[in-house]
Amino acid sequence: MHSVDTTAATHVLDDAPLVVGGITLSSRLVVGTGKYASYADMARSLDVSGTDCVTVAVRRERLVNAAGENILDHLDASRYALLPNTAGCYSADDAVRVARLGRELLRDMGSATSEWVKLEVLGDTKTLLPDPVGTLEATERLVADGFTVLVYTSDDPVIAKRLKTLGAASVMPAGSPIGSGQGVLNPNNLRICLEYLKDGDPAYPVIVDAGVGTASDVAFAMELGADGVLLNTAIAHAKDPVRMAAAMRAACQAGRLAFLAGRIPRRLYATASSPDEGRIVRPT
Repeated sequence: MHSVDTTAATHVLDDAPLVVGGITLSSRLVVGTGKYASYADMARSLDVSGTDCVTVAVRRERLVNAAGENILDHLDASRYALLPNTAGCYSADDAVRVARLGRELLRDMGSATSEWVKLEVLGDTKTLLPDPVGTLEATERLVADGFTVLVYTSDDPVIAKRLKTLGAASVMPAGSPIGSGQGVLNPNNLRICLEYLKDGDPAYPVIVDAGVGTASDVAFAMELGADGVLLNTAIAHAKDPVRMAAAMRAACQAGRLAFLAGRIPRRLYATASSPDEGRIVRPT
């Protein structure tokens, strides 16, 4: 039986880790904790996804479920980087207040990411699209207050660039509206966002946030050059959340490898996979 040399394969899989706000993440998949049928389903799905960073909505009414269980009791702060978010906030004032609440909660838990916040300032309840003016204002205020701000925004490259200039640790453009499952609707805008945000700063982390429906959406976002993907509903509302979590993990890894490998250019016509040189021509 022949032995297999895995050195080459290991080298191919080598990749620098994702670093956000001075924290190193081994997984490029960030997973939300909302909408699961139970905290047991959530815990199993998070485990299988391979994530080491999870988002938590810290508005008081979202921390405790109908059974009186607190979600924070089901999350191991020594295993996961906890990322409190300002989901459900529709003004800069509200978002700043909720961010500060999250900071106090995480400090009490001894979390290393107590200064982190996933900032969301929403424009309306129907689309859940970000309010660009409120988002810019809240980002500026939270950065001044010492927060590491990971900011949810639209796929507008100009707004994305301004958010980075204000000091956001990561700009997170939406693939499509929150929970819509439509995937990446405007890849060209995401490409421009990546170009603007990484100009002169290739290590700047850009995470696609919102709209993922299935594993291929994650792979596509990563193939575009995103440094990570943040998702929640696509796992939590899948028919089998645990299996979907496994699929998302594999897709994130595959998409990243494909980006690093570099795809072949698209061509209108066929290109023979076997070269003409040296071809044996049979007599007619």
